[in-house]
Amino acid sequence: MKSILIVEDSTTTRSLIRAVIEELGDFNIVEAPTGFDALKLLPVQDFDLVVTDINMPDINGLELINFVKSNPRYSNIPLIIVTTERSEEDKKRGMALGASAYVTKPFKATELQDIVRKVLNL
Repeated sequence: MKSILIVEDSTTTRSLIRAVIEELGDFNIVEAPTGFDALKLLPVQDFDLVVTDINMPDINGLELINFVKSNPRYSNIPLIIVTTERSEEDKKRGMALGASAYVTKPFKATELQDIVRKVLNL
């Protein structure tokens, strides 16, 4: 069973992302409301995918991606950014840090599902 970490400070958006991903199959989905919480969860469990927002109160999504991709233990975990940030600069920065995909809110469920399928080779 694949494990997915959803890092999003909005409870509603976190629940939406979870529901969209759960439609794809049976996953172990863990939720973190902040980047700091995500950093605490990473050493505890292996994840096959991290879905993260950019704008979060403590450690933002870009800082989280930078940490994951610069740490040999986690660097192979694919990351998907789901954010309201629509600027090309933010997208380029996220992708340059190593994100696998960049999705802007609001998103279509099928769009996120297609990306998750592709990233997880489902």
